[in-house]
Amino acid sequence: MSCVIPCVGDPAYACPVSSLLRIVRFTRSLAPLYTAVIVCSVLTAAAGLAVPFLIGNATDTVAGAVEGRTAAGTAVRAVVLIAAGVLIAELFSTVVSNVGGWFGDVMSNRMRTILSVRYYDKLLHLPQRWFDGEVTGTIVARLNRSITEITNFVKMMSNSFASMLITTAAVLAISAWYAWPLTLLLLIVFPVYVWLTSLTSVKWQRLEGEKNEQVDIASGRFAEVVGQIRVVKSFVRERGELEDFSRRFRSTDATTREQSSHWHRMDVIRRAFLNIIFFAIYAIIFVRTVQGAFSLGEMVLLVQLMTMAKAPVESMSFVIDSAQRAIAGSKDYFRVMETPVDPRTAAVMAARPSDAADAGHAAGTDAADEVPASAVPTAHVDPIPGAPVVAFRSVDFAYEDGEDVLHAIDFQVDRGEKIALVGESGGGKSTIVNLLLGLYEPRTGSVEVVGHPSSDLPLDQLRSRIGVVFQDASLFSGTIRENIAYGRPEASDAEVIEAARRANADAFILRFPDGYEQVIGERGLKLSGGQRQRIAVARAILKDAPVLVLDEATSALDTKAEIQVQKGLDELMDGRTSLIIAHRLSTIAEVDRIVTLRDGHIDEIGSPAELADSGGIYAQLLDLQSSGDSRRLAKFDITG
Repeated sequence: MSCVIPCVGDPAYACPVSSLLRIVRFTRSLAPLYTAVIVCSVLTAAAGLAVPFLIGNATDTVAGAVEGRTAAGTAVRAVVLIAAGVLIAELFSTVVSNVGGWFGDVMSNRMRTILSVRYYDKLLHLPQRWFDGEVTGTIVARLNRSITEITNFVKMMSNSFASMLITTAAVLAISAWYAWPLTLLLLIVFPVYVWLTSLTSVKWQRLEGEKNEQVDIASGRFAEVVGQIRVVKSFVRERGELEDFSRRFRSTDATTREQSSHWHRMDVIRRAFLNIIFFAIYAIIFVRTVQGAFSLGEMVLLVQLMTMAKAPVESMSFVIDSAQRAIAGSKDYFRVMETPVDPRTAAVMAARPSDAADAGHAAGTDAADEVPASAVPTAHVDPIPGAPVVAFRSVDFAYEDGEDVLHAIDFQVDRGEKIALVGESGGGKSTIVNLLLGLYEPRTGSVEVVGHPSSDLPLDQLRSRIGVVFQDASLFSGTIRENIAYGRPEASDAEVIEAARRANADAFILRFPDGYEQVIGERGLKLSGGQRQRIAVARAILKDAPVLVLDEATSALDTKAEIQVQKGLDELMDGRTSLIIAHRLSTIAEVDRIVTLRDGHIDEIGSPAELADSGGIYAQLLDLQSSGDSRRLAKFDITG
């Protein structure tokens, strides 16, 4: 019984017990709760075992009174006391089982918290490449399904497994005392029944994995559609999206039929075997009683004990069914948890503060398990005096194994300098920004920030030095204040208001009924494009990072909104080292130097005046602007 599910079949599913033990090890801080639940289960089992002995004793007492061997008054007093003993045992069992249930509920919820926080912590520190191949909704669906299946199983096992184990051991010992053939039959039925059940594991888990894949994909698409419902409605795709969603869920019907047929076919075999064995057990008890080997009370005792032994065996189907779901869920969960992270992130994740752990255990919580990696401070790295603020040194880069999208990129940005990146769409401008932010690592060469290779800088320090305003403002569904203070949650109201004022956003914010506490909806949908972008500028101003990146920050705005946002950008760029992916030629004209890109290569580097006469990309753009050729200008993501 120690190995509920034997290791059989396909190596991919060969050792489910190890998967379950891994869950327990992963949440070992819950050991006190595990222990409390098990103790309650043991006491409940012990109280349950007392009842058959009491009822057997009562049966013999009644039989003695009926046969005249015991005085009626004496028998009445005895059976009343026995009945009281049964009441006490059952009340004790009721109370203790509910205490154990309370511990089980707390343990289950604590486990959900630990697994969820660790999963979220892991996701926050996975490399950008991992997210490039995943669908957001699928990630969320996998989290919900995996953790629900794991916690449900552990809760059920903690509440029932110890009770099943002690009941089985006690029944085996007691039956051996009365009649060894009963013990022999029980010793046969337990392992054979579990073995027959385990034979379904490989096929069941394979089919469960197929179902989970379809459900996760459908759930991921569901989240995408809800998040972009305006696009779906605008293109009249409601029916098509519903049909695709329905098709994936309907595909699980056939899988479920095959899975269920296999399971219930095996269940018929299991239960038929169980029925045959217990026929032999009951026949032995009844025949031995008729032969005088057992009294009526002993017969009743043994029948009840055999019934108690049968219940754990029959419930094994449900235990293993739940275990298989938990195993399938745990594989999805640990597949994510085993994904390698950036070494600079791994060092932070490993440094969990002992004071948080001690405080958590003292308070009865698991703070050590719930401390996000991002909350753990790292050693500060000082800038190297005289070094450029940003430098790309012979950088080559490819998103996938194959052809590079950047080739020998080599330039530097000095303190306070404004650099513009100009080039055709797909020329590598945004990729350079991604490398600077540490979202990807160069294939060869290095990116340096304040004189240090970015690969040597902890990611929190690297990114804390860089403020970014993206083309998409990327706001969250809270209040305006929360979005402006996203990079500095501890900022005072006065600091938030000052940042909004400098971003030319304060006036429109105050027109909202709730002002800075106005809830703006998912991704800021209640705001206009210009308003969202000004909130993003205020967010960057409040962060007050020494390096600023503007990734086509005004390209999606109309002329009026652009003018309003540009005022905030000018305020933001004042005195900062700025790297600008250019959209407006008017913005390019004001920078110190321009880096032009062609097919992932640097074409030219120089001041606007120098490049205006060079005949290169920038000079071509000026010519196109003067000729009014907007079609060819669009090729460069540039307008006049």
